[in-house]
Amino acid sequence: MNWISNYVRPRINSIFSRREVPENLWTKCAECGTMLFHRELSDNFHVCTNCDHHMVITPRERFGGLFDGGIFVEVKVPEPPADPLGFRDQKRYPDRMKEARRKTGEKEAMLVAEGEIGRTPIVAACQDFSFMAGSMGMYVGNAIIAAAERAVALKRPLILFSAAGGARMQEGILSLMQMPRTTVAVEMLKEAGLPYIVVLTHPTTGGVTASYAMLGDVHIAEPNALICFAGPRVIEQTIREKLPEGFQRAEYLLDHGMLDRVTHRRDMKDELVTITRMLLGLDPAVRGDLPAPAPEPMSAPPLEPTVAGEAQADPKK
Repeated sequence: MNWISNYVRPRINSIFSRREVPENLWTKCAECGTMLFHRELSDNFHVCTNCDHHMVITPRERFGGLFDGGIFVEVKVPEPPADPLGFRDQKRYPDRMKEARRKTGEKEAMLVAEGEIGRTPIVAACQDFSFMAGSMGMYVGNAIIAAAERAVALKRPLILFSAAGGARMQEGILSLMQMPRTTVAVEMLKEAGLPYIVVLTHPTTGGVTASYAMLGDVHIAEPNALICFAGPRVIEQTIREKLPEGFQRAEYLLDHGMLDRVTHRRDMKDELVTITRMLLGLDPAVRGDLPAPAPEPMSAPPLEPTVAGEAQADPKK
């Protein structure tokens, strides 16, 4: 056995060889360019620790931080036709759907769930911007109707998180029909006397803003979220004028009366619990409220003190 070839050389190679670093350990902030470690970013609710930029997160990540203990139950949504118009541009519509499902691991652009926040039962719906830009198609319309019907059946408030680039062009007029359909779903909640709270995240645009995203009893937005129907570049090209600084951003809309709150993501759950319980006429939530501990088994009662020279009392008597 040659110990130099069989032991020393492999040992040296293992020490000095290049170690591959997984690509998903760091995330670059799109706003300031800071490289953020994935655990640090996750602990900070996917908000940049340098510039406070609120990054896009998936519905499951959002629900994990929203519901008590991260526990929720998905609500089933009726499946629409796969390709109602036989639409084709550079790719066939079914091929685009397969690619989006493979990329995100989700069935469609909206997730509906039920659970508790601050011991308050709710139904929640959240759009996934990473799934074809969160575009509003027939499935999204079905999801909002399913969420509203479930909320009415359980007599729970509905909280909706919007994030979309508008209607889905591959479904044409059928996607635009979701605007009146979702409006009717919101009316179901109002007739039942149930709160409907909308949280507008970056970005919320197009037909979504022109329908269910702006019909809530309370409108909350994350900081610096773009909220509009037509984008600022389209408006500038149309009116041929420079728009004000921060136009169509959450803070601008709050100053002009279109929003009720602009809330940081780390404070969002507490804000929603407070508003929901207030609208339902419930007492304020107790911070740190936990289930009562299980009662401990009772031990034998202590013995009675005895006087010197007397016998000790028998506890079984």
